[in-house]
Amino acid sequence: MPRLTLVVPAYNVQGYIGECLDSVLGQDFADFEVIGVDDCSPDGSGAILDTYAARDDRLRVLHLTENVGLGRARNAGLELATGDYVLFLDSDDTLAPGSLAAIAARLDATDDPDVLIYDYTRTYWDGRHLRNTRSELLSEDGPAVFSLAERPRLLDLLQIVWNKAYRRDFVSRHGFRFPPGYYEDAPWTYSSLIAAERIAVLDRSCVLYRQRREGGNILRTVSRKHFDVFDQYDRVFAFLEGHPELESWRPALFQKMADHFLTVLEKPGRLPRDARSEFFHRAAEVYRERLPEGFERPPGGRGYKYALLGMDAYSAFFGLTRANNVRHRARLGGRARVGRARRAALGVLYRCGLRMPLDENLAVFSAYWGRGYSCNPAAIEAELGRLAPRMRRVWAVRSEHRDRVPAGVEKVIVGSRAYWTVMARAKYLTNNVNFGDTVVKREGQIHLQTHHGTPLKTMGLDQARYPASTSMDMEKLLRRCDRWDYSLSSNRFSTTVWERVYPCRFTTLETGYPRNDVLVNATAADVVAARRELGLADGTTAFLYMPTHREYEKSFTPRLDLLKLAEDLGPDVTLLVRGHYFYKPAGRLAELRAGGRIIDVSGHGNVEELYLAADALITDYSSAMFDYANLDRPIVIHADDWDTYRVVRGTYFDLMAEPPGAVARTQERLTAILGSDEWRGEKAAALRTAFRKRYCDYDDGRAAERVVRRVFLGEETLLPVVPLAERIPAPSPAEAAARH
Repeated sequence: MPRLTLVVPAYNVQGYIGECLDSVLGQDFADFEVIGVDDCSPDGSGAILDTYAARDDRLRVLHLTENVGLGRARNAGLELATGDYVLFLDSDDTLAPGSLAAIAARLDATDDPDVLIYDYTRTYWDGRHLRNTRSELLSEDGPAVFSLAERPRLLDLLQIVWNKAYRRDFVSRHGFRFPPGYYEDAPWTYSSLIAAERIAVLDRSCVLYRQRREGGNILRTVSRKHFDVFDQYDRVFAFLEGHPELESWRPALFQKMADHFLTVLEKPGRLPRDARSEFFHRAAEVYRERLPEGFERPPGGRGYKYALLGMDAYSAFFGLTRANNVRHRARLGGRARVGRARRAALGVLYRCGLRMPLDENLAVFSAYWGRGYSCNPAAIEAELGRLAPRMRRVWAVRSEHRDRVPAGVEKVIVGSRAYWTVMARAKYLTNNVNFGDTVVKREGQIHLQTHHGTPLKTMGLDQARYPASTSMDMEKLLRRCDRWDYSLSSNRFSTTVWERVYPCRFTTLETGYPRNDVLVNATAADVVAARRELGLADGTTAFLYMPTHREYEKSFTPRLDLLKLAEDLGPDVTLLVRGHYFYKPAGRLAELRAGGRIIDVSGHGNVEELYLAADALITDYSSAMFDYANLDRPIVIHADDWDTYRVVRGTYFDLMAEPPGAVARTQERLTAILGSDEWRGEKAAALRTAFRKRYCDYDDGRAAERVVRRVFLGEETLLPVVPLAERIPAPSPAEAAARH
């Protein structure tokens, strides 16, 4: 029987639950169990729980067959608990290092109290950490164990369950369970504290309470569900009435109830506007019914509000509230004035366009900061033309890249009159990066963020931890991301990253990457055509070399001696080199280029055609490896600076431990791999198979169709994904040559 049981309910937290579990399972105290409760979550939370459980038998997972809500999910986990003490942890929060050891030590030192209360710290997306403002109430001065009557101000703490350890036999004896609905913590916390005979405190911040930028707290949701607060306090007082020995707590609990009612009334973004008077009148009725004899209202303005509530004086109460909110409205008005000034700076044309109706049949596409026609937006644009030819499709491109848009595709030059006209009127805006800061997100406009890779390296907010790799203003970044309505994902791994590092209110579409459709759908003729366009002779082995950029390097340092590599591999091998740096040819290098032994494909407009043409990919940390893996062809990693890259740029997994194929840390080793069959041997194939299972979840050849049907045609149900084992990638060059 473990010392501690942690109950962790999970619902729509796939971007956070991994960090939560890491913080628990990585504790230096080991005598615990975790009950993970998948509350029938529609995202990947349940699968993530299962993955962790397969690696650590301290975690057990319970999958509920229907969504029951936070309280009842906790109850389900509680039923499976076997520890001496039960702790609750929300799945988007984390434990501070050493917390479980500190909790266990304090329980031992205080001879197993009924309840142990510990502290927490609010953590914010911008890196701020703010400890509980009432942490002084958890001072360990005085008796180590006490009753609530000896320290009644503990009721002034935020009444939450996840900052306490409860002795399990104490919980069982009193039959404590969480009720359904909002504010489910109130009956549990108040009842358990007044019933506890022995309470202890731990003056240590054990829980890191995540303040999600995009919200995520249901109590901040505008809903009639806030009326649940009345049922919850009915339960509090029912417990009190069932325990006459606790009657002395009635005035304190009444005051907590009144304060809670006022909080719901006064907090913006809780009650629908048309429900406020109904809530107030019901609160007034409950106030009068439960008013203890001889109750003294608190002094000052708070007491005045109590009096208005008791008199059911709705108009007077909200007149007072409006007066108190003048400063808040002034702040909001200031923001609105800034917004108006910003919009005015966009120019008369754009400003006028923003006032005109949206064109429901106009869609604007862009990619890589206006650098041409490519990537996911290009694949979506083409599919939109097939499924909805009535829709006007416009490509936004910078002037210097106008020639990279195919003939027949309508284009506008970024910054031109035509550009601002379509940006103001288009119903749909699609990009694989963010549009510029001057673009306004109109009501009714739909922004589709496609991304342009699977993240090995850190992205978004995580980049703030690696200042050598970025000088990005995170607040500005997130304001740009606030415009997203949809975010595409090619695998569950990416989904969890995007939702955490871009904490905004977008909807994730797990469709696969549209640009990768061709890697599944291409025919033998397509593969042969791609090779012929590059001048690759039959029987030639083509290695596509695609190194990534190092943001922390001021100038480019070649990672390979291409001349030596080509000569060492011999005349039957061609290197297709795609990079921004391909240095000027001279001497023997010029001869190799002229003879087709080294081909610079840096300017090639369609990287997917290069994938089709290549027998294998050589890369370092580029996201190309995730796309190319869909072809089920060999991948070789050349990682001479891995130790530096992972420390300076930051990565999400250890590529050396989970590579997609053979790994070389030096050019000599790379030459040995490519000069033998090691690059395509059984070991490399096994690594690639495992890699594909992890990162090729949704790329089955129908991603673009899924996106168009969901976003542009409004179909709610996504097309089912073909399982990985049933997909047939485009044929390899050898297979294509044999068939063609």
